Amino acid sequence: MTIKRLQKSARMSQAVIHGGLVYLAGQVGTEGAGFKEQTHQALESIDKLLAASGSGKSHLLQATIWLADMADFPAFNAIWEAWIDRDNPPARSTGQVPMVSPGYKVEITIVAAVL
Repeated sequence: MTIKRLQKSARMSQAVIHGGLVYLAGQVGTEGAGFKEQTHQALESIDKLLAASGSGKSHLLQATIWLADMADFPAFNAIWEAWIDRDNPPARSTGQVPMVSPGYKVEITIVAAVL
């Protein structure tokens, strides 16, 4: 079986494709930007990585959402629900965690099927 890695560095790959699946690294927005802006930026990064991987939003299988503050949960849900393919929503988990830097407000990790 082949393993394909996209946008790799010495530390990590932004996407790994294997066995008909694509695993995305946690996507974030610009550190220090507002919550909504960071969320939109992370989703834009996900769109680009899915396209480069031969996948798309209708093939999402699992999403893990990390929020720095659960008070942002309703705002996140509003943005998420406008972004996802409502006919094919993924399994999803959301939790509050301290981020690697206090300037980050949201991180999104995705697993999707490759078309």
